[in-house]
Amino acid sequence: MVGITKIMETNKYKEEDRYIKAKKKVEDIKGFYWHLFFYLAVNGFITVSKVISDIAEGVPVLNAIWDMPLLFTWGPWGIGLLIHGVVVFDAFTFLLGKNWEERKIKQFIDQDEQEKGLIKNQKLWK
Repeated sequence: MVGITKIMETNKYKEEDRYIKAKKKVEDIKGFYWHLFFYLAVNGFITVSKVISDIAEGVPVLNAIWDMPLLFTWGPWGIGLLIHGVVVFDAFTFLLGKNWEERKIKQFIDQDEQEKGLIKNQKLWK
């Protein structure tokens, strides 16, 4: 009876772990979308303000849009946003495979168990 209770507790913890992992993933995705929203809102506001100001001063429209300092507000933040998206959406899984992380964890656990088994066997023979 104790074994069944232990199995049920283990399954309960696995379900809780999956829920916590899924909830964290949803929060990460939500955080990325907020990041994207503020990126577009802030940079859009800066761009529109700068272009309107430049046009009012007589600068040609294309020169106002392709202003280097204006591009620097989009560029570095855009790189940060891209990295954020790659991390959140696991964009590198195509390189390592879908279950790479689980396979590596299992590999390290198996290695650890083998090492423990070798240590126990060495103690038995001494």
